[in-house]
Amino acid sequence: VQLVESGVGSVQAGGSLRLSCAASGYTYDSICMGWFRQAPGKEREGVASIDSDGVTYYDDSVKGRFTISKDDAKNTLYLYLQMNSLNPEDTAMYYCAADPPCLAMSGGSWRSIGDFGYWGQGTQVTVS
Repeated sequence: VQLVESGVGSVQAGGSLRLSCAASGYTYDSICMGWFRQAPGKEREGVASIDSDGVTYYDDSVKGRFTISKDDAKNTLYLYLQMNSLNPEDTAMYYCAADPPCLAMSGGSWRSIGDFGYWGQGTQVTVS
């Protein structure tokens, strides 16, 4: 699975950004996808995930501000993260991650780094 992110950006507090991730090269019938972030000096953390049926999961810190979505196109799955009302605490490197095969996520698996076997290169989001 190849994951390519786009949407590097800097924005002022209160602004919005949309991150994109293109997932290709997989042959599984089902796949769960997620966005993680890592701020300087902090551990990588789960932000939002979406399972094969479109069920979404969010960290409490982004609920109501961020929206994860996906679009299944031929041979490529596009994952998005719409980020609104951004604040400086959202500044981090954001990573797209994939967990195939996966129908649904249970418990805290949606944010379990070890459950995701494929990762993008990361894209920087800076909120000032």
